[in-house]
Amino acid sequence: MDWQALWLSLHLAFWTVLVLLPVAVFLGRFLAYHRFRGKGAVEALVILPLVLPPTVLGFYLLVAFGAASPLGRGWEALFGGPLVFSFEGLVAASVLFNLPFAIQPAQRGFEAVPLEVREAAACCGMAPMVALRRVELPLAWPGVLTGMVLTFAHTLGEFGIVLMVGGAIPGETRTIAISIYDRVQAFDMAGAAQMSGVLLAISLGTIALTFRLSSRAGRRLS
Repeated sequence: MDWQALWLSLHLAFWTVLVLLPVAVFLGRFLAYHRFRGKGAVEALVILPLVLPPTVLGFYLLVAFGAASPLGRGWEALFGGPLVFSFEGLVAASVLFNLPFAIQPAQRGFEAVPLEVREAAACCGMAPMVALRRVELPLAWPGVLTGMVLTFAHTLGEFGIVLMVGGAIPGETRTIAISIYDRVQAFDMAGAAQMSGVLLAISLGTIALTFRLSSRAGRRLS
């Protein structure tokens, strides 16, 4: 068992969830409550990582984060190291390719909040942030939490984009998915099976938790 790779994957998933939580809440709420010109295009951009092959998205991120790009040059000037093939680059890539997993469930959660409940909060004089914290989030939290659970599990299992942007540097960018691939390439099927079993258990737990949250949300809103 490659414990270093597992720890790195858990660390990457944690930071991805931490960054995407406020993004999912505010962007998901905005898309749920507002109609505007170009909304379909924004939603399509959010969904895009779901339909793009990981190698295609990974290639564009590699170019965007590379030393020849303004972002890559700016990062290196500020922090003294490249953004690609670094843990920070992995976090940035992970945030981008997990956008649909985080935002869509949150958006559906906010869409399920009854309009009359939001109007009642406004009539009571609640400020928008107060209404979000005390009224909307308690009702939409199953969708938000589902998005975070899916994001966490998806980050653990992602392979193509992680390999393209981060490579396989031990202790820096070598995640458990890449470690499984390396074990197979080395014909260490026992090691690959052990790590695959860990990811399988996490995936099954994620699906069970997602179904439970969805069913609880349905009961609360019925």
